[in-house]
Amino acid sequence: MKLVLQKQKFLGALSTVQNVVGSRTPIGILNNLLLKADKNLLTISATDLDIGIRNSCEVGVEKPGAITLPARRLFSIIRELPSEELTLDVDSKLGATIRCGSAFFKIMGMPSEEFPTIPEFPAKTSDKNPIYKIEQKGLKELLKRVSYAMSADEKRYVLNGLLLCLKEGKLTIVATDGRRLALTDQELDFPKSGEREFILPAKAVLELQRLLGDKDEVAFALLENQILFSFGQTEIAAKMVEGNYPNYRQVIPADAKERVTLERELFLNSVRRVALLSSEKSNSVKLTFGKNNLEIAANTPDVGEAHESIPVQYKGKEFTMAFNPEFLIDPLKNIDDDNVHFDFIDELSPGVIRYNKPFLYVIMPMRTA
Repeated sequence: MKLVLQKQKFLGALSTVQNVVGSRTPIGILNNLLLKADKNLLTISATDLDIGIRNSCEVGVEKPGAITLPARRLFSIIRELPSEELTLDVDSKLGATIRCGSAFFKIMGMPSEEFPTIPEFPAKTSDKNPIYKIEQKGLKELLKRVSYAMSADEKRYVLNGLLLCLKEGKLTIVATDGRRLALTDQELDFPKSGEREFILPAKAVLELQRLLGDKDEVAFALLENQILFSFGQTEIAAKMVEGNYPNYRQVIPADAKERVTLERELFLNSVRRVALLSSEKSNSVKLTFGKNNLEIAANTPDVGEAHESIPVQYKGKEFTMAFNPEFLIDPLKNIDDDNVHFDFIDELSPGVIRYNKPFLYVIMPMRTA
């Protein structure tokens, strides 16, 4: 294999895929990237066996071929090269020579045949296995609205990802860690036979958030136990999380008795400030709602206290609830609207944050002393 490459294009493709390469994997080949060159196109692949990413860039192919090379070392070398044009030449003993100006590097590779297979995105759609399409910007926004509520507790592995539900002409995305729940949806065109429900793992969610752009569509399809995404020059294949996602609808309160309308950024910044005086042990802030006023307070013995009042739209009875401040901050900083609504039944029932897009966030109150 012999290639002529442009440094920035090559570096961009390496950056796209290398995040999934494990730093401590005992399987040597998983520390490597698969480089496959043919017809002026270089395809670079990486996998940790749970998620695989493939990206392509245009190159000058003097001799086609394939090899796997150590990901971190290759990226570090290319990043530090002194000029834009470089050559990559692989010999029969899997030694890869990189030349750029007067710089010379030789690194050893492993056979391409040993690299795990990453499923290819299907070439055509069918009623039984449709290809779904959504704007990249739209999917990125949906993920941003809810992904912070995924669980990081590996014991509750079915919650270590997002539930994607394709039903009744809608894509609904849900995240919960058992103490809060975020839900959003968007209309999507797909056949009735294409109704599905699956759990997308957290690592795939993070890679999509990192790589999705603001233009063009992303296509996705289901293949046995894998979910495949294709956009631009990038393909992602991820194993679905196995198991049954809990019945999220039963935790969404039916009818709220009280609604408070708040200025999102004002509320967010006030909670952030007051939370500085909450302790790791109690980790709560009290919200006392009165007529057109909200007082946010934290009180920690031996540390101190903080209080702040902000104007709100509310004309109901006075009541107090306590919440984990991080659970308030997370949705507020990921909502892109000026105002939010906070709906309540009573002091002991979950509160619900909504705004003017298809979104809701259920948050459990904490016990107040």
